[in-house]
Amino acid sequence: RSTIFNHSAVPALNQLMLPFLSLVTESELHRNPTVKAELEATEGRAMTGLMLTYPVHQAADILFCKANIVPVGQDQLPHLEQARLIAQRFDKRYGRATPERPVFPRPEALLSEVPLLLGTDGQKMSKSRGNTIELRMSADETAKILKKAKTDAQRRITFDPVGRPEVSNLLMLASLATGDAPEVIAERIGDAGAGTLKALVTESLNEMLAPLRSRRAELIANEDYLLSILHAGNERANEQADQTLSEVRTAMQMNY
Repeated sequence: RSTIFNHSAVPALNQLMLPFLSLVTESELHRNPTVKAELEATEGRAMTGLMLTYPVHQAADILFCKANIVPVGQDQLPHLEQARLIAQRFDKRYGRATPERPVFPRPEALLSEVPLLLGTDGQKMSKSRGNTIELRMSADETAKILKKAKTDAQRRITFDPVGRPEVSNLLMLASLATGDAPEVIAERIGDAGAGTLKALVTESLNEMLAPLRSRRAELIANEDYLLSILHAGNERANEQADQTLSEVRTAMQMNY
């Protein structure tokens, strides 16, 4: 259903970085929220050039396949806007693939019903922070993560994303897993407290994820099949990237 590929196995994709870097400024990169957050996390240590140019890498990932719709979370919207800006500037500076169409379309965001979910500690969700629930986790590992999830001192459970973000985040997780509105779930728990909320979230998520985890276990047991999917994805991604790079070189008059 999807093309799954190794980023490092698609040389033409990475070659787009050079012209793209010429279309952005250092100040624009520093204003990117992800770059700013990573810079703050370094606590004064120098940031690598690779980290600084991370938004341009993402733009190449989006634009090499001529993406028109990109499913993202709310925190990724600045990255998508950077990709749109690069596409626009490329068109303005170098022209079009043909007189009728630009080399790159302007990708639009596809937000879900819940455009922003926090990690279990109430901070930005990140694997490096250990505040995520992963598909490969067992039911017991999921329960362990959620048991340590951050809440607050109020016993009555209410859905208040602004005033009670951590509690509301857990309610939203339960809502996504059950289909019930977070307000309804909060009313159902009432004064039962955070312990009951965490137990409900754990049960709901594990029930929702059970068939996915079962299918994942089947796939992991068939490594040859997985590798065949990956190889096919690499081949398809390379075909698309080579075609896009050829159009870029033509627009830049670099077909020597």
